[in-house]
Amino acid sequence: MHPKITHLASSVPLYIQIAEKLISQIEDGQLLPGDKLPTERELSTSLEVQRATVRQAFSVLEDRGLIIRKRGSGTYVAEAKIEREATQLFAFTKIMTDRGYKTGAKVVSCVKIEASSHTAKVLQIAAGDPIYYYHRLRLLNDEPLMLEKIQLPASVFPDFDSHDLERHSLFEIMEKEYGRVVTTAEQALEAVRASEYEAGILDVQPGAALMMEERASRDQYGAMVEFSRDLYRGDRFRFVVENARFDIEIK
Repeated sequence: MHPKITHLASSVPLYIQIAEKLISQIEDGQLLPGDKLPTERELSTSLEVQRATVRQAFSVLEDRGLIIRKRGSGTYVAEAKIEREATQLFAFTKIMTDRGYKTGAKVVSCVKIEASSHTAKVLQIAAGDPIYYYHRLRLLNDEPLMLEKIQLPASVFPDFDSHDLERHSLFEIMEKEYGRVVTTAEQALEAVRASEYEAGILDVQPGAALMMEERASRDQYGAMVEFSRDLYRGDRFRFVVENARFDIEIK
């Protein structure tokens, strides 16, 4: 399906107009995940624009994770992004299983190291105190989608490395084995680019867009028990926030 572009006087570049028309067709269900898009040559001919203009439009959609290009095959509409509620603690396994996904996890690394000054400040321990530092890959339907970088105070969770983080959730182990229930967390979101290491693990290109969620969690006693940086693939996740109206008196 070709987007309909009206060549009217406008300050909006043609490639943005084309991109927005394609986005609308995806959002309206006229183009479905897996649908193959016309080639750059076909679109440039039908829309009477330069191929470079179509290429720019495709780049906009690709940067937003709405299309994927397969070498030697063509350009296709990507799978719909997974929504992540940004204001709630995210129980990955339970929430994704409830949505019908097959979940999985792989521990990439687990080391016991000394806490840096910054980590120690967040966890409210002394710099140099021992912490467990995990890199854990999370999968949905066998596709790598999130890399967790987890730091835990060893004084609160002795011998934590004896537990299986591939078969059990982090919060589950904390609660069942140590009696620590995460009740609140301070979370911050930041757009970042994938390093070569992260790209290799997440099966994306180096420099690909990721959303980093930095989280510092407290237990039922108010103690800091976790400091994590979770990296979500930008092409597969979107973060949503539900807001209520804030009424103020206008004078």
